[in-house]
Amino acid sequence: MNKLFKIHVIFSIAVIMLLNSCRTEERELIEAPEDEVLVANSKIANLMLKTVSNDGSNDNIIDKSNCFNINLPLAVTANNQNINITSKEDYKIIEYIFDEEDDDIDTLDITYPITISLKDHSKATINNATELSSYSNNCKGENEQDDDIECLDFKYPIIASVFNTNNELIDVITANSDNSLFELVNNLSTNDYLTINFPITVVLFDDTELSVNNLVELETIIETYSNDCDEDDDYDYNDDDCDDCDTIQLTNVLTTCSDWTVDKLERDSNNLDNVYAGYTFNFSTDGTLSVSWASTTVFGTWVANGIANGITVTINVPGLPYCNNDWILHEISKYTETKIDLRVGGDDRLRYDNGCN
Repeated sequence: MNKLFKIHVIFSIAVIMLLNSCRTEERELIEAPEDEVLVANSKIANLMLKTVSNDGSNDNIIDKSNCFNINLPLAVTANNQNINITSKEDYKIIEYIFDEEDDDIDTLDITYPITISLKDHSKATINNATELSSYSNNCKGENEQDDDIECLDFKYPIIASVFNTNNELIDVITANSDNSLFELVNNLSTNDYLTINFPITVVLFDDTELSVNNLVELETIIETYSNDCDEDDDYDYNDDDCDDCDTIQLTNVLTTCSDWTVDKLERDSNNLDNVYAGYTFNFSTDGTLSVSWASTTVFGTWVANGIANGITVTINVPGLPYCNNDWILHEISKYTETKIDLRVGGDDRLRYDNGCN
């Protein structure tokens, strides 16, 4: 009996301690300053939901729909070439295939069934193109204003406590992704009070990290930066090809590989692909350039300046006027071959090709 009595006493003390602990946290939640308590349908709650909603624009080359993504893996056929898409990086393969020719009609067929993720991270099974179109028709059009905020992201994990006034229960929840944070905030009832374990970190579109100490600061930061970037909600998959390009990368590619050839050449919209057939181009780190064909070799210069989509590549080879221009670097692509795509406006294009990859 003494042993049972001791166990009963110990258990009772444990329960009392637990209840006191819960009551203490309950009081902390109720008495927390307004800038630390989040409730359903508040301004900050809605801003957070927009920030962590699913952005559907990154696979527009496949579905041309900004309000949902097609889940991976995915099998497609692009211009009669079968591709297994297993990561977001594989979207580039479709682009490379589409860019091979300028005067053809690009086609893409999806192998069904597929699964899509909607703005609220819920999923739907799609069995054919007609069903996909019905979802796509509900999306905002190209570059139309939509609800999602893409210019900043939360850094996870984020720890939060939710107190419900009906059942007087406190849940401590850890959000490890946009999906879980969306679910947490979206499922708040009018009886729920949520506090976040500050500080938290948000990451801007340029990878700048900002420390946030309360909900007022978070609201200010989201409103300040929500429109500070190009959300890329268009269907032009070529408009961001050189967002991450730099002259060091270009120089390394051009000078590491030898015997470049020209596989695309247009001047004033005239097709000149065959003008330099059999010519090989070799770029040196000192800014010189040699061009050889038959038993002839001539020399010229090249120089690259600028950053990202504003890199200018100036080529000057006496006797080869169609190569000479202040070209804009459009893309560095590496698929089955390495290609350097240079353009000026919509009329001039020079693309170097190399089996070095």
